[in-house]
Amino acid sequence: MSSDTLFRFLFQERNVRGEIVDLAASLQQMLQNHDYPYPVKQLLAEMVAATSLLTATLKFEGDISVQLQGDGPVRYATVNGSDQQVFRGVVRMQSEVQGEGLKALVGDGYLLVTITPKQGERYQGIIPLTGDSLKETLEAYFIQSEQLPTRVYLFTDVQSEQVKAAGMLLQVLPVEQEKSRQDFDELVILADTITADELLNLPAAEVVHRLFHQEQVEAFPLQPVRFECGCSRAKCASAIVNLGADAIREHQAEGQLNIQCEYCLTNYRFDAADLQDLLQSIES
Repeated sequence: MSSDTLFRFLFQERNVRGEIVDLAASLQQMLQNHDYPYPVKQLLAEMVAATSLLTATLKFEGDISVQLQGDGPVRYATVNGSDQQVFRGVVRMQSEVQGEGLKALVGDGYLLVTITPKQGERYQGIIPLTGDSLKETLEAYFIQSEQLPTRVYLFTDVQSEQVKAAGMLLQVLPVEQEKSRQDFDELVILADTITADELLNLPAAEVVHRLFHQEQVEAFPLQPVRFECGCSRAKCASAIVNLGADAIREHQAEGQLNIQCEYCLTNYRFDAADLQDLLQSIES
């Protein structure tokens, strides 16, 4: 199985496109330093798969941020992804988890999707949580934001030694509306037979063949998916400089300043000598 890849495909005689994402090592990298409860790990893994599927729908260079916010134990969860299939994610808790499912974790809340092209204006869509799953909420988002019928499948296995997540998306093409909808409805009947075991453990091309072997399908090259938090000591130093000279002197008096990356939990320590160097860079 090709893990940590995105597979795009197109039905040649149907007005429908599809995607499958498989995640393993990259997901393990993101989760390994965090002590999230099992249901939170499961939710975050689903969000990563969903974000990968969403970024694959971009027709330009840019980023997508998928956020959940609410009044439940999970106050805030976000995954950021790019058109290059690079992602990072984090969860902020405010109380102990008492159950599973979207409502038990997030409570009354909403999904916020922010699309930021490298060129052009930023778009933001917000919808209330729908049903009790991220899948249902995402499907509602596509209907509201793009008016394109979309079916999403999300499966995770975060209890095994090797964590996994997988997702599949089918979406109508914005042409010949009546035919597109009929094509979509017929293909969804087949896609709904997919099992978690198949999507998590079989190569994407084999999944497509099993589901749609009577269809003419055009497959596109696999695209690698990877975790990258983006932190560095240089970026932390730049952030400290932006605090200003007075703030740096305060931390210098305390003897050190520690900055921790919330995505990978790497800790960057700046001692008094380091802070003095940064102070001189401001005053010189």
